[in-house]
Amino acid sequence: MLPVDHLLPFLVTVYVLIVIPGPSVLFTISRGVALGRRAALATVVGNTLGLLLQLVIVIVGLGSVLASSETVFTVVKLVGAAYLIVLGLRSIRDRKQLASALAPVAPAPRSLRTTIREGFTVGATNPKGLIIFTAVLPTFIERSLGHPTLQLASMGAVCVVVALLSDSSWGLASGTARAWLGRSPRRLERMSFGGGLAMIALGTGLALTGRQR
Repeated sequence: MLPVDHLLPFLVTVYVLIVIPGPSVLFTISRGVALGRRAALATVVGNTLGLLLQLVIVIVGLGSVLASSETVFTVVKLVGAAYLIVLGLRSIRDRKQLASALAPVAPAPRSLRTTIREGFTVGATNPKGLIIFTAVLPTFIERSLGHPTLQLASMGAVCVVVALLSDSSWGLASGTARAWLGRSPRRLERMSFGGGLAMIALGTGLALTGRQR
C-alpha cells in the first residue's frame, strides 16, 4: 500500500537519499575498485540483507508508535534530519580521505561468503537506512488510507528494491572503472562533495516537512 497522492515526491525522495553515496554505497564502491565486479555484487547482496533486517525491526518495533504518536514522530524526524546534515558535513569534510581510501589496492583473496557477510554487517549497521525507515517514510503515511504499518512496510520494500538496483549499479560501475577512478582521485572528491551538499539539503527539508494528513 503506497501513498498514491504523494507517490512522485516519495519516489524522488527515496531515490535521492539512496543514490547519494553513504556507508553501504561507499563500501560497495571500495570492494568494486579493490576486488572487481563479482565482489562488489556480493557486497550488494549482503548490504541488501542488512537493510531488510533493519526494515523488519522498524516495522515490528516502531511502526505503530511512529504512526500514532505525534511527539515521537517529531522527535525522530528532527533527529533524523540532524543526522543527515551531519553526514553531509562529514562527506564534505572527509572527501580527500575518501578518495585515498578508495584507491585501488591488492588485498588478500576472500570468499564470496566472507564478502557477503561483510556487506551484511555494513548494511545492518548503516544509520542512513534507519533514518530513512524511521524519520523519512513516516512523513508519507496517509492516515486516510489506514493500515499505517502496512504502508510503512510497502514503502520500505520499495526502498530495499531501489537500494538493490542502485547499489548494483554502483558496484558494476566501480568494478568496471577501476582504472578510471584510480587515475583521478579528484573525481571521487567531487562526488563526495556533491553528495554532502545534497544530504544537507535533504536534512533541512526533512526538518521542515510535516506528516501527511
